[in-house]
Amino acid sequence: MNPDEAPRIQTVRELGLSLRGLDDIHTLIGAAYDLDGLILTETDLSPEFFDLKTGLAGEAFQKFTNYRLRVALVLPDFAAHGERFAELAHEHSSHPLIRFVHSEEGARAWLNS
Repeated sequence: MNPDEAPRIQTVRELGLSLRGLDDIHTLIGAAYDLDGLILTETDLSPEFFDLKTGLAGEAFQKFTNYRLRVALVLPDFAAHGERFAELAHEHSSHPLIRFVHSEEGARAWLNS
């Protein structure tokens, strides 16, 4: 990113995409290639994403990290999807590429920093 330019940040919704399965991960990465940050909201994610036993969240996080894509996940209540998911959100509180936040404003603030 050029220091004189504003960061290019988009929501998955603005891209017309969602994260419902493993195939969607590469589609999101391709669509976000020129972006400085990507915002996912609860409605962009399938129920399988929140069930950590499926591996969907882990696979997505690994790919986002491998491609150095900064991703903010907007979830008003981290614990709404269970104790393990809340722990995952807490573990990412200082991650340089993946953060859980409570609002889109919080997502944009972090991605702009």
